Amino acid sequence: MKMRELIGTARVPGGGEDLRLFRRDRDYMIVLDRNELMNSRMSGSEEQLATLACARLASRATPRFLIGGYGMGFTLRAALAVLPAKASVVVAELVPEIIAWARGPMVELTANCLDDPRVSVIEGDVATVIAAARGEYDAILLDVDNGPDGLTRAENDGLYSASGLAAAKAALTPGGILAIWSAADDPAFTRRLGTAGFNVTTEKVRARANGKGPHHTIWLAARA
Repeated sequence: MKMRELIGTARVPGGGEDLRLFRRDRDYMIVLDRNELMNSRMSGSEEQLATLACARLASRATPRFLIGGYGMGFTLRAALAVLPAKASVVVAELVPEIIAWARGPMVELTANCLDDPRVSVIEGDVATVIAAARGEYDAILLDVDNGPDGLTRAENDGLYSASGLAAAKAALTPGGILAIWSAADDPAFTRRLGTAGFNVTTEKVRARANGKGPHHTIWLAARA
């Protein structure tokens, strides 16, 4: 079996650790310290983050989405596959190198989804984008860190706090969806979403697109 090849490194703002992009044959991995955050072979749950949210909003002709955390683009590509031509998608990515890798060494994997005319990219913290919005987005999709139980950046915890959820609710249109990916279930976070005024559904999905691999959690929280 071939060894992993280091392709690039990137410092996480406020995290103090470097992300490393590896390639083995045609597979890519993004690693923090000893934690593998993303793997191109495990796209299923990130795709479900988009498709489950899109299904809830299928009747809207011009939906506006905000995706927090580009990652390897699985969520973005899944959303673009089902969203209508008049949709718009804002991608907020904190680490500029992630976008550079998508346009560079991983361009075959990402299939130029960032060049779709429905897409615009903000290189910055999705929390800042959310805080500046009022009733602007039909869906906010968060695949940030490890979910509510973060690994890389303490500031990410604010997204999942009571104040962070209040900001997300304010940024959504009536009936809009806050969809959140997590590596693990978190009943306390489910209760926090309810307390914040969302109608909450929790979905268990498989990590791989073929229905195999570990279970991940997706919360679908609708603004009343």
